[in-house]
Amino acid sequence: MRRSARRRRTVTAYREHGRTVVLIPAAFTAAEERRWVDQMVAKLQTREERRRRTLGSDDELMARARELSAAHLDGQAVPVSVRWVENQNRRWGSCTPADRTIRLSGRLRGMPEFVVDYVLVHELAHLLEPTHNAHFWSLVHAYPRAERALGFLEGVEFGSDGSLPAGDGAADDADDELEPGAVS
Repeated sequence: MRRSARRRRTVTAYREHGRTVVLIPAAFTAAEERRWVDQMVAKLQTREERRRRTLGSDDELMARARELSAAHLDGQAVPVSVRWVENQNRRWGSCTPADRTIRLSGRLRGMPEFVVDYVLVHELAHLLEPTHNAHFWSLVHAYPRAERALGFLEGVEFGSDGSLPAGDGAADDADDELEPGAVS
């Protein structure tokens, strides 16, 4: 909980480094503080729970990938598996075209759906074009919110370490790697 002398009426809650932060006006009484903290924590938990439910399981992720392929890639990108992984801390997603598998970083859980969809489209496009060439990027940009999602991911990266994103998202090895902050 953080009090602010400049804050008069608004109350805000968010997560920061695994902790819940509630911003309240300095003038609140102890009773008002307890009431607002409880209310805002409950609201934050409800919002997070709703986000987790949207694409909670690997089966739901696979179903979403099929929908996105049909909508933006003429159904031509057909993965064998799509799953969440917790060991990708440097990349948002990866694809191995040889065995048609896609993995998304668990760090994407809780991000807006259009961002998860963008990463899925990016990885699906690698099933059709393994490299980050012009054809690949034209496939990715068939997703109408690609630029907005890229901006969001760049903001997350900037906010996490204060540095500007580097590179063009080019892969460093045989598997595709959507680097944090990758841009076309």
